[in-house]
Amino acid sequence: MPALPETPAPPDHLTAYFYSGDTLRSRSVGTRVLHGTVDVPAPPARLLADWERDIATHLGLEPGDVDTLPLARARMRWPDYPRCVQAVADWLHTLGLPDLLPSCDTALMACRGARYHHDGAQYAGAAFCNLFLSEDKGLDVHFPGTGQRIPLARGAVLVFDTGQPHAVIPRGSSGFDAADFPPGRDCSQVFLTWELPITHPGVGRVLGVEMDTDPVLGMEQEQVWCSGAPACVCAETGRWQPMD
Repeated sequence: MPALPETPAPPDHLTAYFYSGDTLRSRSVGTRVLHGTVDVPAPPARLLADWERDIATHLGLEPGDVDTLPLARARMRWPDYPRCVQAVADWLHTLGLPDLLPSCDTALMACRGARYHHDGAQYAGAAFCNLFLSEDKGLDVHFPGTGQRIPLARGAVLVFDTGQPHAVIPRGSSGFDAADFPPGRDCSQVFLTWELPITHPGVGRVLGVEMDTDPVLGMEQEQVWCSGAPACVCAETGRWQPMD
């Protein structure tokens, strides 16, 4: 099993509140982002054309938008879909996370870049595992809290805490700017995503997550707090800031 990266000291104290069954619990936000590259074939040309048409006409993605594509329809035209899933499962196995994918919710996603955001308000009980299917278009996924920039190309795979801010921005840029995604530029990315349960002991271990770290003070919704207060992420810089 490959050695896990050391957990860097977080600049802010982040707490995610998530539902475990009917109980709202607290946890730390993992500061590790695990990434690699797996060998997956290019999707068929007809399927790529379907995605391009859906992105342009049905989703109408604006710069920074992320939305879902129909996975069930894609699988009917995607003979190598099982091979993609198996490649991710094998990679997770090398991290000490075997046999997770069959029980995890799966979605097919598309983005035209992505503003800085976190997903802890909807998915605080999960980590994301993403497999990118598009070719290299000069974009990176940037995690400002860890300083990592991961080039996006076919076969790029990563696992990260949903409470960790991230964005998809041009390689070499310092933040999100909608002007970097002008009309006519081919800058969409398509990726598969799986929701890994954050309470799974292996998931918590590889991401450096600690459970039940802070009191739950009468709240009813999943959310992320920074330094003891509700917080949101600046869409341009990825910095944490107080809620309005």
